[in-house]
Amino acid sequence: MNINIIRYILGLVLKIEAGLLLLPAIVGMFYREDTFSAYLIVATLTFIVGSIVSMAKPKNTVFHLKEGCIATALSWILLSLVGAIPFVITKEIPSFVDAFFETVSGFTTTGASILSDVESISHASLFWRSFTHWVGGMGVLVFLLAIMPLSGGSNINLMKAESPGPSVGKLVPKVRSSATILYQIYFGMTLIQFVLLLIFKMPVFDAMCLTFGTAGTGGFGVRNDSIASYSVYQQWIIGIFMMLFGINFNFYYFFLRKKMRKAFAIEEVRWYLLFIIGATLGIFLQLGGMVSGFEHKLRVAFFQVVSMITTTGYSTADFNVWLPNAQLILLLLMFSGACAGSTGGGFKVSRIVILLKAFVREIKSYIHPKSVGQIRMDKSPLPEGVVKSTMVYLATYILIFIVSHFLITLDGKDFLTSFSAVTATFNNIGPGLSEVGPMSNYASLSAFSKLVLSFDMLAGRLELFPMLLLITPAMWKNTHKQSKHDLVSLF
Repeated sequence: MNINIIRYILGLVLKIEAGLLLLPAIVGMFYREDTFSAYLIVATLTFIVGSIVSMAKPKNTVFHLKEGCIATALSWILLSLVGAIPFVITKEIPSFVDAFFETVSGFTTTGASILSDVESISHASLFWRSFTHWVGGMGVLVFLLAIMPLSGGSNINLMKAESPGPSVGKLVPKVRSSATILYQIYFGMTLIQFVLLLIFKMPVFDAMCLTFGTAGTGGFGVRNDSIASYSVYQQWIIGIFMMLFGINFNFYYFFLRKKMRKAFAIEEVRWYLLFIIGATLGIFLQLGGMVSGFEHKLRVAFFQVVSMITTTGYSTADFNVWLPNAQLILLLLMFSGACAGSTGGGFKVSRIVILLKAFVREIKSYIHPKSVGQIRMDKSPLPEGVVKSTMVYLATYILIFIVSHFLITLDGKDFLTSFSAVTATFNNIGPGLSEVGPMSNYASLSAFSKLVLSFDMLAGRLELFPMLLLITPAMWKNTHKQSKHDLVSLF
Protein backbone atom coordinates (compact mmCIF):
# COMPACT_ATOMS: atom_id res chain seq x y z
CA MET A 1 0.00 0.00 0.00
CA ASN A 2 1.22 3.51 -0.81
CA ILE A 3 1.20 4.94 2.73
CA ASN A 4 2.96 8.13 1.63
CA ILE A 5 0.17 9.19 -0.72
CA ILE A 6 -2.43 8.53 2.01
CA ARG A 7 -0.42 10.64 4.46
CA TYR A 8 -0.09 13.41 1.87
CA ILE A 9 -3.84 13.42 1.13
CA LEU A 10 -4.65 13.61 4.84
CA GLY A 11 -2.39 16.62 5.16
CA LEU A 12 -4.13 18.36 2.27
CA VAL A 13 -7.52 17.54 3.78
CA LEU A 14 -6.46 19.13 7.09
CA LYS A 15 -5.37 22.30 5.29
CA ILE A 16 -8.70 22.46 3.46
CA GLU A 17 -10.59 22.03 6.73
CA ALA A 18 -8.51 24.79 8.29
CA GLY A 19 -9.69 27.12 5.55
CA LEU A 20 -13.29 26.01 6.02
CA LEU A 21 -13.10 26.66 9.78
CA LEU A 22 -12.28 30.30 9.08
CA LEU A 23 -15.81 30.85 7.73
CA PRO A 24 -17.66 30.20 11.05
CA ALA A 25 -14.97 32.32 12.74
CA ILE A 26 -15.89 35.20 10.41
CA VAL A 27 -19.60 34.62 11.13
CA GLY A 28 -18.88 34.72 14.87
CA MET A 29 -16.98 38.00 14.50
CA PHE A 30 -19.82 39.47 12.43
CA TYR A 31 -22.34 38.66 15.17
CA ARG A 32 -19.82 39.70 17.88
CA GLU A 33 -19.82 36.28 19.53
CA ASP A 34 -16.96 35.03 21.69
CA THR A 35 -17.19 31.64 20.01
CA PHE A 36 -15.28 32.95 16.97
CA SER A 37 -11.98 32.50 18.83
CA ALA A 38 -12.51 28.73 19.19
CA TYR A 39 -12.89 28.33 15.43
CA LEU A 40 -9.92 30.61 14.76
CA ILE A 41 -7.65 28.68 17.14
CA VAL A 42 -8.66 25.29 15.76
CA ALA A 43 -8.25 26.56 12.17
CA THR A 44 -4.73 27.80 12.90
CA LEU A 45 -3.59 24.62 14.63
CA THR A 46 -5.19 22.44 11.95
CA PHE A 47 -3.38 24.33 9.20
CA ILE A 48 -0.03 23.94 10.99
CA VAL A 49 -0.50 20.20 11.47
CA GLY A 50 -1.75 19.77 7.90
CA SER A 51 1.26 21.67 6.53
CA ILE A 52 3.67 19.45 8.48
CA VAL A 53 1.96 16.23 7.40
CA SER A 54 1.85 17.24 3.72
CA MET A 55 5.27 18.88 3.68
CA ALA A 56 7.01 16.05 1.83
CA LYS A 57 5.20 15.26 -1.40
CA PRO A 58 5.55 11.56 -2.24
CA LYS A 59 7.51 10.60 -5.33
CA ASN A 60 4.97 7.91 -6.20
CA THR A 61 1.54 9.53 -6.50
CA VAL A 62 -0.16 6.55 -8.12
CA PHE A 63 -2.72 4.83 -5.91
CA HIS A 64 -5.23 2.11 -6.48
CA LEU A 65 -8.80 1.68 -5.26
CA LYS A 66 -7.48 0.21 -1.99
CA GLU A 67 -5.53 3.37 -1.18
CA GLY A 68 -8.48 5.48 -2.36
CA CYS A 69 -10.84 3.76 0.07
CA ILE A 70 -8.43 4.00 3.02
CA ALA A 71 -7.61 7.65 2.30
CA THR A 72 -11.31 8.46 2.01
CA ALA A 73 -12.32 6.72 5.24
CA LEU A 74 -9.45 8.27 7.24
CA SER A 75 -10.14 11.71 5.73
CA TRP A 76 -13.78 11.68 6.80
CA ILE A 77 -12.95 10.48 10.31
CA LEU A 78 -10.23 13.13 10.61
CA LEU A 79 -12.59 15.83 9.33
CA SER A 80 -15.16 14.88 11.96
CA LEU A 81 -12.65 14.66 14.83
CA VAL A 82 -11.21 18.09 14.09
CA GLY A 83 -14.60 19.62 13.28
CA ALA A 84 -15.94 18.53 16.68
CA ILE A 85 -13.28 20.37 18.68
CA PRO A 86 -14.85 23.89 18.46
CA PHE A 87 -18.14 22.58 19.90
CA VAL A 88 -16.25 21.27 22.93
CA ILE A 89 -14.11 24.39 23.38
CA THR A 90 -17.18 26.66 23.29
CA LYS A 91 -18.95 24.24 25.70
CA GLU A 92 -22.01 24.31 23.44
CA ILE A 93 -21.58 20.52 23.25
CA PRO A 94 -19.38 19.69 26.27
CA SER A 95 -19.13 15.93 25.60
CA PHE A 96 -16.62 15.06 22.87
CA VAL A 97 -18.62 11.94 21.90
CA ASP A 98 -21.72 14.11 21.43
CA ALA A 99 -19.71 16.70 19.48
CA PHE A 100 -18.19 13.97 17.31
CA PHE A 101 -21.67 12.50 16.66
CA GLU A 102 -22.98 15.94 15.69
CA THR A 103 -20.05 16.63 13.37
CA VAL A 104 -20.16 13.19 11.72
CA SER A 105 -23.87 13.79 11.22
CA GLY A 106 -23.02 17.08 9.57
CA PHE A 107 -20.30 15.91 7.18
CA THR A 108 -22.19 12.75 6.22
CA THR A 109 -25.27 14.94 5.55
CA THR A 110 -27.34 12.88 8.00
CA GLY A 111 -28.84 15.63 10.16
CA ALA A 112 -29.25 13.48 13.29
CA SER A 113 -28.70 15.74 16.29
CA ILE A 114 -28.18 15.50 20.03
CA LEU A 115 -29.23 19.14 20.53
CA SER A 116 -32.66 19.81 21.98
CA ASP A 117 -32.52 23.61 21.63
CA VAL A 118 -30.65 24.65 18.50
CA GLU A 119 -31.86 28.24 18.87
CA SER A 120 -29.60 28.63 21.92
CA ILE A 121 -26.50 27.83 19.85
CA SER A 122 -24.28 30.64 18.56
CA HIS A 123 -24.51 31.78 14.95
CA ALA A 124 -20.94 30.58 14.36
CA SER A 125 -21.76 27.03 15.46
CA LEU A 126 -25.10 26.97 13.64
CA PHE A 127 -23.29 28.05 10.49
CA TRP A 128 -20.60 25.38 10.97
CA ARG A 129 -23.22 22.63 11.49
CA SER A 130 -25.00 23.54 8.26
CA PHE A 131 -21.83 24.25 6.29
CA THR A 132 -20.53 20.73 7.02
CA HIS A 133 -23.62 19.49 5.14
CA TRP A 134 -22.66 21.49 2.08
CA VAL A 135 -19.04 20.32 2.21
CA GLY A 136 -20.03 16.69 2.75
CA GLY A 137 -22.76 16.74 0.13
CA MET A 138 -20.43 16.67 -2.86
CA GLY A 139 -17.42 15.39 -0.94
CA VAL A 140 -14.27 17.03 0.32
CA LEU A 141 -12.01 14.80 -1.80
CA VAL A 142 -13.94 15.70 -4.95
CA PHE A 143 -13.31 19.32 -3.94
CA LEU A 144 -9.63 18.47 -3.40
CA LEU A 145 -9.40 16.98 -6.90
CA ALA A 146 -11.07 20.07 -8.35
CA ILE A 147 -8.64 22.58 -6.85
CA MET A 148 -5.45 20.57 -6.17
CA PRO A 149 -5.38 17.65 -8.60
CA LEU A 150 -2.89 14.87 -7.93
CA SER A 151 -0.82 13.52 -10.77
CA GLY A 152 -0.60 9.87 -11.68
CA GLY A 153 -3.83 9.14 -13.50
CA SER A 154 -5.44 7.19 -10.65
CA ASN A 155 -7.46 10.00 -9.08
CA ILE A 156 -10.71 8.39 -10.17
CA ASN A 157 -10.20 5.93 -7.28
CA LEU A 158 -10.69 8.78 -4.79
CA MET A 159 -13.88 9.84 -6.54
CA LYS A 160 -15.13 6.24 -6.64
CA ALA A 161 -14.52 5.78 -2.93
CA GLU A 162 -16.31 9.00 -1.95
CA SER A 163 -19.12 9.40 -4.47
CA PRO A 164 -22.50 7.83 -3.69
CA GLY A 165 -23.81 5.17 -6.04
CA PRO A 166 -23.06 1.76 -7.53
CA SER A 167 -20.75 3.09 -10.24
CA VAL A 168 -18.79 6.27 -10.83
CA GLY A 169 -17.41 7.41 -14.16
CA LYS A 170 -15.84 10.51 -15.59
CA LEU A 171 -18.09 13.05 -17.29
CA VAL A 172 -15.09 14.15 -19.34
CA PRO A 173 -11.71 12.46 -19.92
CA LYS A 174 -9.85 14.27 -17.11
CA VAL A 175 -10.79 13.61 -13.46
CA ARG A 176 -10.06 17.21 -12.50
CA SER A 177 -12.44 18.47 -15.15
CA SER A 178 -15.16 16.08 -13.96
CA ALA A 179 -14.72 17.23 -10.36
CA THR A 180 -14.81 20.87 -11.43
CA ILE A 181 -17.99 20.36 -13.48
CA LEU A 182 -19.70 18.64 -10.54
CA TYR A 183 -18.85 21.51 -8.20
CA GLN A 184 -19.92 24.13 -10.73
CA ILE A 185 -23.36 22.49 -10.99
CA TYR A 186 -23.50 22.10 -7.21
CA PHE A 187 -22.53 25.71 -6.53
CA GLY A 188 -24.88 27.03 -9.19
CA MET A 189 -27.90 25.19 -7.83
CA THR A 190 -26.97 26.28 -4.29
CA LEU A 191 -26.81 29.92 -5.36
CA ILE A 192 -30.17 29.75 -7.15
CA GLN A 193 -31.94 28.33 -4.09
CA PHE A 194 -30.31 30.90 -1.80
CA VAL A 195 -31.45 33.79 -4.01
CA LEU A 196 -34.99 32.42 -4.27
CA LEU A 197 -35.28 32.15 -0.49
CA LEU A 198 -34.09 35.74 -0.15
CA ILE A 199 -36.63 36.88 -2.75
CA PHE A 200 -39.37 35.28 -0.66
CA LYS A 201 -38.13 37.18 2.40
CA MET A 202 -36.32 34.54 4.39
CA PRO A 203 -33.67 36.04 6.71
CA VAL A 204 -30.19 35.91 5.16
CA PHE A 205 -28.65 33.71 7.85
CA ASP A 206 -31.55 31.24 7.77
CA ALA A 207 -31.51 31.15 3.97
CA MET A 208 -27.79 30.44 3.94
CA CYS A 209 -27.92 27.62 6.50
CA LEU A 210 -31.05 25.98 5.09
CA THR A 211 -29.64 26.15 1.56
CA PHE A 212 -26.49 24.39 2.77
CA GLY A 213 -28.67 21.72 4.37
CA THR A 214 -30.83 21.32 1.27
CA ALA A 215 -27.93 21.19 -1.18
CA GLY A 216 -26.11 18.59 0.86
CA THR A 217 -29.41 16.82 1.64
CA GLY A 218 -28.43 17.12 5.29
CA GLY A 219 -31.22 18.51 7.42
CA PHE A 220 -29.72 20.60 10.21
CA GLY A 221 -32.06 23.52 10.87
CA VAL A 222 -31.67 26.76 12.79
CA ARG A 223 -35.08 26.59 14.47
CA ASN A 224 -36.35 23.99 16.92
CA ASP A 225 -39.34 23.13 14.71
CA SER A 226 -37.11 22.51 11.66
CA ILE A 227 -39.00 24.04 8.67
CA ALA A 228 -42.55 24.14 10.08
CA SER A 229 -42.58 27.86 10.99
CA TYR A 230 -41.41 29.11 7.60
CA SER A 231 -43.82 30.45 4.98
CA VAL A 232 -45.69 28.33 2.44
CA TYR A 233 -43.54 29.60 -0.46
CA GLN A 234 -40.31 29.01 1.44
CA GLN A 235 -41.36 25.43 2.22
CA TRP A 236 -42.17 24.77 -1.44
CA ILE A 237 -38.78 26.14 -2.54
CA ILE A 238 -36.92 23.94 -0.05
CA GLY A 239 -39.04 20.92 -0.99
CA ILE A 240 -38.49 21.34 -4.73
CA PHE A 241 -34.75 21.84 -4.32
CA MET A 242 -34.49 18.78 -2.07
CA MET A 243 -35.97 16.82 -4.95
CA LEU A 244 -33.60 18.45 -7.46
CA PHE A 245 -30.49 17.74 -5.41
CA GLY A 246 -31.53 14.09 -5.21
CA ILE A 247 -31.28 13.70 -9.00
CA ASN A 248 -28.18 12.19 -10.62
CA PHE A 249 -25.88 15.09 -11.49
CA ASN A 250 -25.13 13.48 -14.85
CA PHE A 251 -28.66 14.55 -15.80
CA TYR A 252 -27.77 18.22 -15.24
CA TYR A 253 -24.49 17.85 -17.11
CA PHE A 254 -26.20 16.44 -20.19
CA PHE A 255 -29.02 18.99 -19.84
CA LEU A 256 -26.61 21.92 -19.75
CA ARG A 257 -24.70 20.51 -22.73
CA LYS A 258 -28.05 20.34 -24.55
CA LYS A 259 -27.82 16.58 -24.85
CA MET A 260 -31.49 16.17 -24.00
CA ARG A 261 -31.78 12.62 -25.31
CA LYS A 262 -28.98 11.43 -23.01
CA ALA A 263 -30.37 13.39 -20.07
CA PHE A 264 -33.86 11.94 -20.25
CA ALA A 265 -32.54 8.48 -21.11
CA ILE A 266 -31.26 8.08 -17.54
CA GLU A 267 -33.68 5.44 -16.31
CA GLU A 268 -32.89 5.95 -12.64
CA VAL A 269 -34.18 9.53 -12.73
CA ARG A 270 -37.54 8.38 -14.13
CA TRP A 271 -37.88 5.75 -11.39
CA TYR A 272 -36.89 8.32 -8.76
CA LEU A 273 -39.59 10.76 -9.87
CA LEU A 274 -42.11 7.91 -10.05
CA PHE A 275 -41.31 6.94 -6.46
CA ILE A 276 -41.88 10.54 -5.36
CA ILE A 277 -45.20 10.87 -7.18
CA GLY A 278 -46.50 7.52 -5.92
CA ALA A 279 -45.40 8.08 -2.30
CA THR A 280 -46.78 11.64 -2.26
CA LEU A 281 -50.15 10.42 -3.49
CA GLY A 282 -50.15 7.57 -0.97
CA ILE A 283 -49.42 9.83 2.02
CA PHE A 284 -51.81 12.52 0.72
CA LEU A 285 -54.63 9.98 0.86
CA GLN A 286 -53.52 8.74 4.29
CA LEU A 287 -53.51 12.17 5.91
CA GLY A 288 -57.30 12.44 5.72
CA GLY A 289 -58.60 14.92 8.23
CA MET A 290 -55.28 15.23 10.07
CA VAL A 291 -54.32 18.10 7.76
CA SER A 292 -56.88 20.55 6.42
CA GLY A 293 -56.89 22.09 2.94
CA PHE A 294 -55.81 20.56 -0.38
CA GLU A 295 -52.68 22.66 -0.82
CA HIS A 296 -51.57 22.22 2.78
CA LYS A 297 -52.08 18.47 2.63
CA LEU A 298 -50.24 18.20 -0.70
CA ARG A 299 -47.37 20.35 0.59
CA VAL A 300 -46.96 18.32 3.79
CA ALA A 301 -47.07 15.02 1.90
CA PHE A 302 -44.67 16.15 -0.84
CA PHE A 303 -42.25 17.79 1.58
CA GLN A 304 -41.91 14.73 3.83
CA VAL A 305 -41.65 12.38 0.86
CA VAL A 306 -38.79 14.29 -0.78
CA SER A 307 -37.18 14.88 2.61
CA MET A 308 -37.10 11.12 3.27
CA ILE A 309 -36.19 9.84 -0.20
CA THR A 310 -33.37 12.38 -0.55
CA THR A 311 -32.33 11.59 3.05
CA THR A 312 -32.40 15.30 3.94
CA GLY A 313 -34.47 14.98 7.09
CA TYR A 314 -36.15 18.39 7.23
CA SER A 315 -39.71 18.25 8.54
CA THR A 316 -42.81 20.42 8.46
CA ALA A 317 -44.97 18.04 10.50
CA ASP A 318 -44.65 15.47 13.27
CA PHE A 319 -45.03 12.22 11.29
CA ASN A 320 -44.72 10.33 14.58
CA VAL A 321 -48.48 10.80 14.97
CA TRP A 322 -49.40 9.81 11.39
CA LEU A 323 -51.21 6.60 10.53
CA PRO A 324 -49.01 3.45 10.41
CA ASN A 325 -49.42 3.12 6.62
CA ALA A 326 -48.08 6.65 6.08
CA GLN A 327 -45.17 5.95 8.43
CA LEU A 328 -44.43 2.73 6.54
CA ILE A 329 -44.19 4.66 3.26
CA LEU A 330 -41.69 7.04 4.84
CA LEU A 331 -39.72 4.12 6.29
CA LEU A 332 -39.48 2.49 2.86
CA LEU A 333 -38.30 5.79 1.36
CA MET A 334 -35.58 5.93 4.01
CA PHE A 335 -34.18 2.67 2.65
CA SER A 336 -34.64 3.69 -0.98
CA GLY A 337 -32.65 6.88 -0.92
CA ALA A 338 -32.05 9.16 -3.89
CA CYS A 339 -30.20 8.70 -7.19
CA ALA A 340 -26.61 7.59 -7.55
CA GLY A 341 -24.37 10.52 -8.34
CA SER A 342 -26.50 12.91 -6.29
CA THR A 343 -25.92 14.35 -2.83
CA GLY A 344 -28.58 12.02 -1.37
CA GLY A 345 -27.89 8.94 0.74
CA GLY A 346 -29.69 5.63 1.19
CA PHE A 347 -29.48 2.39 -0.79
CA LYS A 348 -29.96 4.31 -4.06
CA VAL A 349 -32.76 4.03 -6.61
CA SER A 350 -30.43 2.54 -9.23
CA ARG A 351 -29.62 -0.43 -7.00
CA ILE A 352 -33.31 -1.03 -6.33
CA VAL A 353 -34.02 -1.00 -10.08
CA ILE A 354 -31.14 -3.42 -10.71
CA LEU A 355 -32.38 -5.79 -8.00
CA LEU A 356 -35.94 -5.66 -9.35
CA LYS A 357 -34.75 -6.45 -12.87
CA ALA A 358 -32.54 -9.27 -11.56
CA PHE A 359 -35.55 -10.68 -9.71
CA VAL A 360 -37.69 -10.57 -12.86
CA ARG A 361 -34.91 -12.22 -14.87
CA GLU A 362 -34.64 -15.01 -12.29
CA ILE A 363 -38.39 -15.66 -12.39
CA LYS A 364 -38.31 -15.79 -16.20
CA SER A 365 -35.43 -18.27 -16.11
CA TYR A 366 -37.65 -20.73 -14.22
CA ILE A 367 -40.37 -20.36 -16.84
CA HIS A 368 -37.96 -20.47 -19.81
CA PRO A 369 -34.83 -22.34 -18.62
CA LYS A 370 -33.04 -22.04 -21.97
CA SER A 371 -33.54 -18.29 -22.29
CA VAL A 372 -30.55 -15.97 -21.77
CA GLY A 373 -31.89 -12.89 -20.05
CA GLN A 374 -29.91 -9.68 -20.07
CA ILE A 375 -30.49 -6.77 -17.71
CA ARG A 376 -30.49 -3.37 -19.38
CA MET A 377 -30.19 0.08 -17.86
CA ASP A 378 -30.60 3.25 -19.92
CA LYS A 379 -31.22 0.99 -22.94
CA SER A 380 -27.71 -0.49 -22.66
CA PRO A 381 -26.70 -3.98 -21.44
CA LEU A 382 -25.64 -3.97 -17.81
CA PRO A 383 -22.39 -5.87 -17.12
CA GLU A 384 -22.87 -8.91 -14.90
CA GLY A 385 -20.17 -7.52 -12.61
CA VAL A 386 -22.44 -4.60 -11.70
CA VAL A 387 -25.32 -6.97 -10.92
CA LYS A 388 -23.03 -9.13 -8.78
CA SER A 389 -21.60 -6.12 -6.91
CA THR A 390 -25.16 -4.92 -6.21
CA MET A 391 -26.00 -8.28 -4.66
CA VAL A 392 -22.82 -8.16 -2.55
CA TYR A 393 -23.65 -4.62 -1.50
CA LEU A 394 -27.14 -5.69 -0.43
CA ALA A 395 -25.77 -8.59 1.63
CA THR A 396 -23.18 -6.33 3.30
CA TYR A 397 -25.80 -3.65 3.89
CA ILE A 398 -28.13 -6.12 5.63
CA LEU A 399 -25.30 -7.56 7.75
CA ILE A 400 -24.15 -4.14 9.03
CA PHE A 401 -27.75 -3.14 9.66
CA ILE A 402 -28.49 -6.26 11.73
CA VAL A 403 -25.29 -5.98 13.80
CA SER A 404 -25.88 -2.25 14.40
CA HIS A 405 -29.47 -2.84 15.43
CA PHE A 406 -28.40 -5.55 17.88
CA LEU A 407 -25.80 -3.23 19.44
CA ILE A 408 -28.27 -0.35 19.76
CA THR A 409 -30.84 -2.57 21.49
CA LEU A 410 -28.35 -2.93 24.37
CA ASP A 411 -29.47 0.57 25.36
CA GLY A 412 -32.85 -0.91 26.31
CA LYS A 413 -34.84 1.30 23.95
CA ASP A 414 -38.06 0.12 22.34
CA PHE A 415 -37.86 -1.67 18.98
CA LEU A 416 -39.16 1.25 16.90
CA THR A 417 -36.63 3.65 18.44
CA SER A 418 -33.61 1.39 17.91
CA PHE A 419 -34.72 0.17 14.47
CA SER A 420 -35.48 3.64 13.12
CA ALA A 421 -32.32 5.10 14.72
CA VAL A 422 -30.17 2.67 12.73
CA THR A 423 -32.31 3.18 9.62
CA ALA A 424 -32.10 6.97 9.85
CA THR A 425 -28.35 7.14 10.49
CA PHE A 426 -27.22 4.29 8.22
CA ASN A 427 -29.16 5.84 5.34
CA ASN A 428 -28.03 9.39 6.29
CA ILE A 429 -31.53 10.71 6.93
CA GLY A 430 -31.55 12.10 10.48
CA PRO A 431 -34.92 11.86 12.19
CA GLY A 432 -36.36 8.43 12.88
CA LEU A 433 -39.47 7.41 14.79
CA SER A 434 -40.53 7.18 18.43
CA GLU A 435 -37.80 8.60 20.75
CA VAL A 436 -35.68 9.75 17.79
CA GLY A 437 -38.60 11.20 15.84
CA PRO A 438 -38.72 14.55 14.00
CA MET A 439 -39.55 16.50 17.16
CA SER A 440 -36.99 14.62 19.30
CA ASN A 441 -33.24 13.93 19.12
CA TYR A 442 -30.54 11.35 19.87
CA ALA A 443 -29.39 12.79 23.20
CA SER A 444 -30.95 9.98 25.28
CA LEU A 445 -28.77 7.30 23.65
CA SER A 446 -25.61 6.09 25.39
CA ALA A 447 -22.11 7.12 24.27
CA PHE A 448 -21.57 3.60 22.93
CA SER A 449 -24.73 3.78 20.79
CA LYS A 450 -23.70 7.19 19.46
CA LEU A 451 -20.33 5.78 18.38
CA VAL A 452 -22.05 2.82 16.67
CA LEU A 453 -24.40 5.19 14.86
CA SER A 454 -21.45 7.43 13.94
CA PHE A 455 -19.85 4.43 12.25
CA ASP A 456 -23.16 3.75 10.49
CA MET A 457 -23.36 7.34 9.24
CA LEU A 458 -19.83 7.18 7.84
CA ALA A 459 -20.36 3.73 6.34
CA GLY A 460 -23.65 4.78 4.75
CA ARG A 461 -22.16 7.95 3.24
CA LEU A 462 -19.03 6.19 1.94
CA GLU A 463 -20.82 3.21 0.37
CA LEU A 464 -19.87 0.75 3.16
CA PHE A 465 -16.59 -0.67 1.91
CA PRO A 466 -14.10 2.14 2.70
CA MET A 467 -15.08 1.91 6.39
CA LEU A 468 -15.04 -1.90 6.33
CA LEU A 469 -11.58 -1.95 4.72
CA LEU A 470 -10.38 0.38 7.45
CA ILE A 471 -11.22 -2.17 10.18
CA THR A 472 -10.03 -5.21 8.21
CA PRO A 473 -6.80 -6.54 9.84
CA ALA A 474 -5.52 -8.07 6.58
CA MET A 475 -5.47 -4.59 5.04
CA TRP A 476 -2.78 -3.44 7.47
CA LYS A 477 -0.58 -6.53 7.88
CA ASN A 478 1.59 -5.86 4.84
CA THR A 479 1.93 -2.16 5.59
CA HIS A 480 2.91 -2.28 9.28
CA LYS A 481 6.68 -2.04 8.66
CA GLN A 482 6.23 0.56 5.93
CA SER A 483 4.11 2.71 8.25
CA LYS A 484 6.88 2.80 10.87
CA HIS A 485 9.45 3.73 8.24
CA ASP A 486 7.22 6.53 6.87
CA LEU A 487 6.66 8.01 10.34
CA VAL A 488 10.40 8.07 11.02
CA SER A 489 11.21 9.61 7.63
CA LEU A 490 8.46 12.21 8.06
CA PHE A 491 10.23 13.80 11.02
